[in-house]
Amino acid sequence: MAQQPAAPAPDRLSRAIRGWLDHLRVERGASVHTLKAYERDLGHYADFLRGRGITDPQGASEEVVTDFLAHLRTGHEGRRPLAASSAARSLVAVRGFHKFLAAEGDVTDDPAQAVAPPTPTRRLPKAISIGEVERLLDAAAVGDTPASLRDRALLEVLYGSGARVSEAIGLDVDDVDLGEGTEGEYDEGTPGGALVRLFGKGSKERIVPLGRYATSALEAWLVRGRPALATKGKGTAAVFLNQRGGRLSRQSAWNVIQQSAERAGLSGHVSPHTLRHSFATHLLDGGADVRVVQELLGHASVTTTQIYTLVTAQHLREVYAQAHPRAR
Repeated sequence: MAQQPAAPAPDRLSRAIRGWLDHLRVERGASVHTLKAYERDLGHYADFLRGRGITDPQGASEEVVTDFLAHLRTGHEGRRPLAASSAARSLVAVRGFHKFLAAEGDVTDDPAQAVAPPTPTRRLPKAISIGEVERLLDAAAVGDTPASLRDRALLEVLYGSGARVSEAIGLDVDDVDLGEGTEGEYDEGTPGGALVRLFGKGSKERIVPLGRYATSALEAWLVRGRPALATKGKGTAAVFLNQRGGRLSRQSAWNVIQQSAERAGLSGHVSPHTLRHSFATHLLDGGADVRVVQELLGHASVTTTQIYTLVTAQHLREVYAQAHPRAR
């Protein structure tokens, strides 16, 4: 039997990329999705460098990194040009890679430090009105079956906490504190409500309160709905279960929202992130401090949260234009 030729040894560029990805995974706790995205972006960067005969990060220069960015924006090898936001994401990976190598002393300088990412077109988050949210939530509660109790609780938690869909379906029973009282028994004027522990990007933990509606819906599901589905599974600790008793998937959660939106007669695209955007927008409309909203959303920087202030300002302009006699 002929001996297979040995695979070529990885060059210094490949080893350096693997070292940075291992650093992100072990030292920074980056998520699987983040690591895959960075690995893909750096794979394209490595191909670009090798196309120029560069197999060692030390051979990269500021001019090369700038050319790579232009390469992404203008299209290459049959690929479509990347939007500013996508090109900026790739450059973030490249900048992080070179910054790490420079800090570790693996290279003498950082060639990407002065290369600025393209400015993406600012798109305002899509939020729906409070009335539309109520229609969506009502449409999720069709009957009193375990599935309908779950669907209502899921949507109430998404809107009541501003959770990402991955955070909501990732909830375990031990992550929920229903607080005092039982279903439907909360005194007027008292805070009440549940607390949920969410794990965001990079497994960063935060505690978020739920209002009475979300608490009531969640308790109804846990007490009257979840046990019926749990008997079909293998004892998962997940809060939200599918029909087989396993953890509800991301796609299934999307389907719940899409079906509820159709029943509610909501036009346009409604997604789990629509409820997250609506959560933030309605809080700011109600007078919440942007720093508080930042903590509730789990944003690392308040700058990310401040985009929602543009939504509320736009709403004010629209109301003013319609209502003021000398606005037009």
